Amino acid sequence: MGLLDFLPIIGKIFDRILPDKAASEAAKLKVMELAQAGDLAELNADLQLAAGQLDIDKIEAASPKLFVSGWRPWLGWVCGTAFAIQYVVGPVGEWLSALAGHPTKFPTLDYGAMSPVLMGMLGLGGMRTYEKVKGVAAK
Repeated sequence: MGLLDFLPIIGKIFDRILPDKAASEAAKLKVMELAQAGDLAELNADLQLAAGQLDIDKIEAASPKLFVSGWRPWLGWVCGTAFAIQYVVGPVGEWLSALAGHPTKFPTLDYGAMSPVLMGMLGLGGMRTYEKVKGVAAK
């Protein structure tokens, strides 16, 4: 909760302690300006943090060491394999086992836990494709 959430309460307090309406309104305006400046500073800090993380990601991705740069592709393969097992291999396997007379239920994977990682990796995959198209991909 920010300071703006308490503005109605603060306004009532100013109305009681400052009998002059103009002074009360000026004090409320000052509190609102301070709250907005704080929100802007917080937003700027978040933006700086995200920009710093992007710089770190670029450095990691450019590393020739598999342990540093290979975790993203590995995670992509794991998520892609899990997605394929859940939605292709599992249903086809269950269908084939039922046709063979031995119905087998494949275990289900929790897509809710996997989807944020998979969707994030797909976004990074799009950027990788863009790099390759532009010719800036690491060889």
